Amino acid sequence: MPDESLHLKLLKAPLSVVIEAIEHFPVNPEVTHCGTSFRVSPFAHYGTCPLCGVQIKLRSFSAVAELEDIFEAVFKWMNRPGANDFAQQRIQEMAMED
Repeated sequence: MPDESLHLKLLKAPLSVVIEAIEHFPVNPEVTHCGTSFRVSPFAHYGTCPLCGVQIKLRSFSAVAELEDIFEAVFKWMNRPGANDFAQQRIQEMAMED
């Protein structure tokens, strides 16, 4: 589970700090359970241990906002008619800028 203090710091942080945290957000974070490590989606609410099959809570679900909540807000925006097209266009432009 993400470090709770990180989330509290991000809530009080300048936007530039939040942007930097998003830029360094893990693509496939590692979770450890039963002495083994496995990868999960960075947006998953739960992960399943490959050894014992136990479902592990990955997000806090508390009143504290998480960095993942920013992504979810963007995903909701991208589901609006036409928004995904503009987002994909910008992603392509950014790829050409790199």
